[in-house]
Amino acid sequence: MIKIDEDIVVRCQRGEKEAFRCVVLKYQRMVFSLALKMLCDEEEAKDMVQETMVRVWQSMEDYDRKRSLATWIYTIAARLCLDRLKSMRRVVMMPGDEQVLRRVADGVDVHRALENEEWVALVRMMAEGLSEKQRLVFTLAQLEGLSSSEVEEVTGLNSKQVKSNLYVARQTIRERLKLLGYE
Repeated sequence: MIKIDEDIVVRCQRGEKEAFRCVVLKYQRMVFSLALKMLCDEEEAKDMVQETMVRVWQSMEDYDRKRSLATWIYTIAARLCLDRLKSMRRVVMMPGDEQVLRRVADGVDVHRALENEEWVALVRMMAEGLSEKQRLVFTLAQLEGLSSSEVEEVTGLNSKQVKSNLYVARQTIRERLKLLGYE
């Protein structure tokens, strides 16, 4: 996980905007990645980065330096994403999403990095039928690479709840992949 110098955090807590600029530059990609995978919309993800960073700035003096800054920012971003998901319509697969998944599953163009558009299609396809908590836990653990304890801290769920949501999400995604002929 990304780390930032404690001096920068102290300066941010004093209200120094230049120090906060370092925080934004360091963590905006992380927040965008989470938001894109959760919301399946690039513009919404960009908005979520801004909203998260505003919230981080406003809450900086409340930040407990004993916690990881990255985990604290993930927590804010995750909660904002969940709130946004609740206010949005359910994610609906687009006609081309299945072809994108099949192309990736078949190994075509494996060496080329997935573009945001392809990530959106993949996540939209795989997230179909997952609850918001399952999607969040799966995204944090599998797509963002957070440890179980970090997922617990970000989501506020206990270990058993994280494991349960992750298990159901994996099973659902595994079944979706089988239906598409990918095992």
